[in-house]
Amino acid sequence: MRLTETKLAGVFLVDVEPVEDERGFFARTWCSDEMRAKGLNPVVTQTSYSQNRLRGTLRGMHYQRDPYGETKIVSCIRGRIWDVVLDLRRDSPTYCQWVGAELTDRNYRAFYIPPGCAHGMQTLEDDTVVAYKITPAYVATHAAGVRWNDPAFAIEWPLPDAPTLSPRDRALPDFVR
Repeated sequence: MRLTETKLAGVFLVDVEPVEDERGFFARTWCSDEMRAKGLNPVVTQTSYSQNRLRGTLRGMHYQRDPYGETKIVSCIRGRIWDVVLDLRRDSPTYCQWVGAELTDRNYRAFYIPPGCAHGMQTLEDDTVVAYKITPAYVATHAAGVRWNDPAFAIEWPLPDAPTLSPRDRALPDFVR
């Protein structure tokens, strides 16, 4: 497992290092000791899946307000997604910046997302499944988000025209600094 910090402080790409033989491969996707050594939160409280029927489905930009800020580890276990992390930590040197990466069921890549960052993703194939490792548990009263196409961030989505959105995501507000 290889942890590579992105341009956003505390946001890491997690890549597997497969050991292959004639059967296929084996690779670690999680290691508490390696996470802890990088100063990351190695605790997982819940795991979740999102199943997405249609290419172009967009979920985000979601986060939880304090004191229930979430650490997330996001991976794609079927299909392909464009995954985006947006830094909303006011004291961060990368405040209001974003980073994106393609996560697929073939590259086995994941994002490590610290509290204070919003997360969103767009499916690039039909029938895509995304897995989430999260801490702490979801608290509905602290759920928050910002609009996926808010001009304050200028996030570059691969399929920007008429994405499939939930009513909640359609109603998310513009960001106020």
